[in-house]
Amino acid sequence: MNIHYLQHEPFEDLAAIEKWAKQHAKNITCTKLYEKHTFPDPDSFDMLIIMGGAMGVYQEDIYPWLKEEKKYIKKAVEKNKKVLGICLGSQFLAEALGAKVYKNKEKEIGWFDIEFTGESKNDKYFSNFPSKLKVFHWHGDTFDLPEGARHIAFSKACKNQAFTYKENVVALQFHIEATKKSIDELAYNCGSELVEGNYIQKKEDIIKHSGQTEEMNRLMFSILDKMK
Repeated sequence: MNIHYLQHEPFEDLAAIEKWAKQHAKNITCTKLYEKHTFPDPDSFDMLIIMGGAMGVYQEDIYPWLKEEKKYIKKAVEKNKKVLGICLGSQFLAEALGAKVYKNKEKEIGWFDIEFTGESKNDKYFSNFPSKLKVFHWHGDTFDLPEGARHIAFSKACKNQAFTYKENVVALQFHIEATKKSIDELAYNCGSELVEGNYIQKKEDIIKHSGQTEEMNRLMFSILDKMK
């Protein structure tokens, strides 16, 4: 298996996914969107992973490379590649499948519960998940559910937390790939977002719980095992 991933920030890499990828992939390549870049031919990989970032998919005036990336992601989906999108990546997938992406009513940053829908129990990737799970969040945008997608999870702050599409697309608004290191990096680099809010935790509370990633990572790996 060959894996290619799209990285939008120097501090938002594969995190725990890197461990899984090194065990299961023959080749791991990366396009760093924050540097001068080119995209490889989609036929050169089996799985595409789209990571998070501080930008919005609608900010093409500020980040002109978004247009090219959107076309690339849509092409990978149409070629039936296995595609996993996390946070910003899930928003890219929602838009690629024809849904709207926009600012959520609340920013959701920190450790909050998500609940899984009835549809998740019959889904290939989520049938083994619990009914409720505390996960790490860092997002201000959300998306509508694409037509034909399965609604997998929701939270009090955000109605659409995850979806799957056909057998090849998994979109996660939350960060179950997170490690203590990746959470610490986010808190350091994006700390200015930690203002007063209904669903924004204080930096010390985020860091205090950043070691509680083992169960999240186990479930992330279970999704990846089913995608390979």
